[in-house]
Amino acid sequence: MSAWTPLSGGRPHRLSLGVALGATDVGPVRDSNEDNFLIDESLGLAMVADGMGGHAAGEVASAGALQALCDYLHRHADAAMRQHGSDDADATWSDPTMRAVGLLYDAIDFANHGLYAQNLARNCPEGGGMGTTLCGFWHPPGDAALVLFNVGDSRLYRQRDGRLEQLTRDQTLYQQALEAGVIDHLPARNLLLQAVGPSPHITPEVRSQLPLPGDVLMLCSDGLHGAVPHGEIEQVLAGATAATLDAACARLIALAKQYGGRDNITVLLTWCDPFQTLQGG
Repeated sequence: MSAWTPLSGGRPHRLSLGVALGATDVGPVRDSNEDNFLIDESLGLAMVADGMGGHAAGEVASAGALQALCDYLHRHADAAMRQHGSDDADATWSDPTMRAVGLLYDAIDFANHGLYAQNLARNCPEGGGMGTTLCGFWHPPGDAALVLFNVGDSRLYRQRDGRLEQLTRDQTLYQQALEAGVIDHLPARNLLLQAVGPSPHITPEVRSQLPLPGDVLMLCSDGLHGAVPHGEIEQVLAGATAATLDAACARLIALAKQYGGRDNITVLLTWCDPFQTLQGG
């Protein structure tokens, strides 16, 4: 019997950015949930992971990667973000956003090495064993920008002024083929080019983005975005507020099931407003 538990509960979480709430569901077909999500209020960190590997290894990978990245930031973020220009002639690294970007590369690398070491200990060959996607954002204290990061095909979207926009790029053979202009005989959508764990080295996508009050950010696994049409997600998020994030998450998960999604479903919504106060919080 699976010992899976969510790393963060389904209650509203107060971030410096606004209010965040996540939900996950095993879906209508799978016997276990290999997705997970984590929201850390003190760090301003929110992320989702979609594990793979079978025999409960997927749930170990997703939870392990999320926790490892979070732990790394807890240990190193304060010192790194306090640094100012040193003897390095590259003055751009004195900028807090650039320091945060560099720190996230290090944190993702740390999470990857941890899972890869576990795969080696289990005698799994390179490219095999357990692994996980990883997608999220970090709002470093005192910085106006968000740092977005992604490995694999979990996604981050932004709803702004009624328009839903994908902010991350899928690291898949399908996306690679589209960008190369391939029209016919496209590969399956879920064939990943990268994941956290199976290989000793990965190249995450990390960049910054300036949020605006009223933005709704949506992190999700492919159990949602692979099943529900873009326009329907946009309609659900169009009416989302801090007070209705739970209802929006529930509606999106229900839609994924209605559209016949066969995977675990995870969605994490953030309503951006640094002045919003949770009732009773």
